[in-house]
Amino acid sequence: MPLYDYAPASGVCDRCHGRFEVHQRLADAKLTQCPTCKQRVERLISAAKVGGKYSTSDSRVKELGLTKYKKAGDGVYEKTSGKGPNLIGPKTK
Repeated sequence: MPLYDYAPASGVCDRCHGRFEVHQRLADAKLTQCPTCKQRVERLISAAKVGGKYSTSDSRVKELGLTKYKKAGDGVYEKTSGKGPNLIGPKTK
């Protein structure tokens, strides 16, 4: 079950400290009020967690049709595999 973050629509609450998490099924409706303070709440967008095994090797990246870059300098990145420009970064004058 996904874990959703909620916060009061006003942005502050002394009772629930302004933010709480709830385990909900995907089919469940969004909460409209805080279970503690009963204020109107809104669901926040959180970073997704990526788990399991995955490979970022150059051969696997190329096989998936992606491009991989490594940092080559201040704001400049050099391609290590895949299609795309050999360098990306700020334009030089």
